[in-house]
Parts: sequence; C-alpha cells; structure tokens
Amino acid sequence: MTTQYKVYPYRWAVLAVFMLVNITIQILWISYAPITGPAAAFYGVDDLQIGLLSMSFMIAFIPLSIPVSWVIDTYGFRPAVSIGAVMMGIFGILRGMAGTNYTLVLWSTIGIAAAQPFLLNTWTKVPANWFALEERVTAVGMVTLASLVGTALGMVLTPVLMESLSISTIQFYYGGIAAVSAILFIIISRETPPTPPCPPGQEVRALMLDGLKHALTVKVFWFGLAITFVGLGIFNGVTTWVENIIRPRGFTPTDAGTLGALMIVGGVIGAVVIPAFSDKYRKRQVFLLIAFIGAIPGLIGLTFATSSILLFSSAFVLGFFLTSAMPVIMQYTAEVTHPTPEGTSNGLIQLFGQASVVFVFLMEALKNSDGSFTPALLVAAGLLVFSLFFIWQMKDPQEIIQNK
Repeated sequence: MTTQYKVYPYRWAVLAVFMLVNITIQILWISYAPITGPAAAFYGVDDLQIGLLSMSFMIAFIPLSIPVSWVIDTYGFRPAVSIGAVMMGIFGILRGMAGTNYTLVLWSTIGIAAAQPFLLNTWTKVPANWFALEERVTAVGMVTLASLVGTALGMVLTPVLMESLSISTIQFYYGGIAAVSAILFIIISRETPPTPPCPPGQEVRALMLDGLKHALTVKVFWFGLAITFVGLGIFNGVTTWVENIIRPRGFTPTDAGTLGALMIVGGVIGAVVIPAFSDKYRKRQVFLLIAFIGAIPGLIGLTFATSSILLFSSAFVLGFFLTSAMPVIMQYTAEVTHPTPEGTSNGLIQLFGQASVVFVFLMEALKNSDGSFTPALLVAAGLLVFSLFFIWQMKDPQEIIQNK
C-alpha cells in the first residue's frame, strides 16, 4: 500500500506560533545589551555582571542541550516547546517583579535561560514534521528570522522605553508578552499533520542515542559544529557587548541600539534570501562560503568605523551574511547525519553555538586599557577566514544530489 503524503496550509499556523515564542525569548535574552551602562547603575553592579545576564543563556544551554534533545526526540516538539514557553513566561514576569534586586534578576534570568534549549533545539524538528524537504531550509530560515526580529526588538525598544519606564517595569512587560506567546503556542500548535509531508524515508529518524552515535561519526558534521561555534560566537559576542564596543569611539546607547537593529535587519533579509536560494538550487556549501566571506568586510568595518554611516552599514553587512549561514548549517547537518533525529543534530549544533560563550568572555578579556574591543574583533575576523577551510570540505549532502 502506498503511503499518502502532502503538505497542509496549517503548517504555516504551526510555524507562526513557533516563531512567536522564539521572538519573545530573544527579547528577554538581549534586552540588557543596549543599556549595559544604565542597567549597571540601576542595579548597582558593574558592566560584566550585566553582560552575565546575556551570557547565562549560553552557559545554561551547555548542560541542558543533550537532555532537552532527548525530550524532543522522545515526546515531540509540542510538549517540549510548551514546557520552555511556560518557563519563559513565568520567569520573565518574575524578573520584572524583582525591582532593583540584581540577585533575584540573575536567578530569574537563569530560569529563562533554562527554557531556551526547548525552543532552539526544535528549529529543524518543526519543519521536518510539517514541511516538504525542498521547503525545510526556508522554514528554518523563517525561524531564524523570528529569532532576529526578537533580538532587534529588544535592541531598539529597550533604550526607547527606558526614557519613560524603569528597567524593572520594561522587563515585567516583556515577561507578560512571553506568557501570552506561550498560551498561543499551546492552543494553536500541533505535533504532526494528518499525513506525512514527504515520501517515506525522508521523515524516518533513528532513536536518539543511536542517532547521536551516528552523527559523531560523520566528519563533515564536526566541520559544521566548528563553523557554528565561530559564527554564533561572533554574533553573540557583538550583540552582548554592542554598547561597550562602540562606547570608546564616542557613540551612545541609542547608537548601540541602532547598530544592533541594523545588524538584525540585515540578518532578517539574509535569513530569508540565502536559505531560499539554497533550497532553490539544492546547494549548501556554496552559500556557506558566500555567507562567511561576505561577513568579513562587515566585521572589519564594525571594528574600525568612526563615522555613523560606516558603522551602521558595516553592521548591516555583517548581519546579512553571518546570520544567513545559520539556517543553512542547521539543515545541512540534519541532512548529512540522516537518520539521526532532527532534535539531536539540531541540539548538538545549538550546543556548540552556545558553547561559544567562551569567546564572549574572551572578548571582554582581550579589550585594551581604554576599553576598546579591537583586538577581540580582529581575532574574530581571523576565525572567519579560518572557517573557510572547513566549509571548503563540506560537500553537498548525497541525499540532495540524488534528489536533483
């Protein structure tokens, strides 16, 4: 008997609410970055302690990623994301209620951070359950876009809202938005469509443990992990220290918010355009090369720019190319490690990406006596160049070639 398969319009509703919870958790993650100085004064702490609020998301991800991947692959994305979304809403509201108490803010932030793996590790699982093979990189790109929109909103709105609201009130409002997004996800999302979205063999995955063992034997998967470490390390480092990076050159927190927003706008466009071309031509490697090569001049411009025009245009270029690589990497690794479950391969990719918190720490440690981040940013540019060696060896998956 031939198995029927088709794609359903409802897949867009499932993707939409999944994108919404990813938007909100990114707002909660990045909202302190553009106001590092004012937030330090508000809580009576130093800049590094405010940076720790962002870095705690990466730190918490490291021990939680693999167990959460097991939950996703065993019980499905809907229960897993629901758990994370509810945690995000509860701890987001609690963070807003903490007032000026930095200790309570930090513990609440850790609670939000613990929710993040439930969302990030399902980026390829949702498209795999609902979308045809030729749509999956585009769908992952849409989730990446949502993540970037959330980061942009946190970057831009927080400095603006701070002009009329206290930092704790802003955080309370963000927590309320997170709670609403959690409720909408629980109501609207579904685990699977009535019939599979693809032919037999494209949706079947191995058990989590067997899949994990298999993934770690695939050489190009390790290359994917390496370039993810570099790409997300640079992205997280720049976004975490955005105000500190440009402060020595005379720029303001508002400029930091604008820089972050333009970097994200570029990323939003890149996350749509590059993955769409990757799906259209069924190619992965060439678009990864384009992304990493294109990010280099953007990072150099961000490092040395003294004029607003050059600074902001460089941020846009960096965001466009660097961010567009993420959905392509994630789908590439899901394909080359088949039949490893998507939650497992996705979780490992996200794990290495969040482990790049060591680079975020390193950026702060490498800064000059005047507070300049130039040495750290030059190291980052060197890592982008070095990553090209790995990408060059990441040939397109045989699965894609056979389905041309």
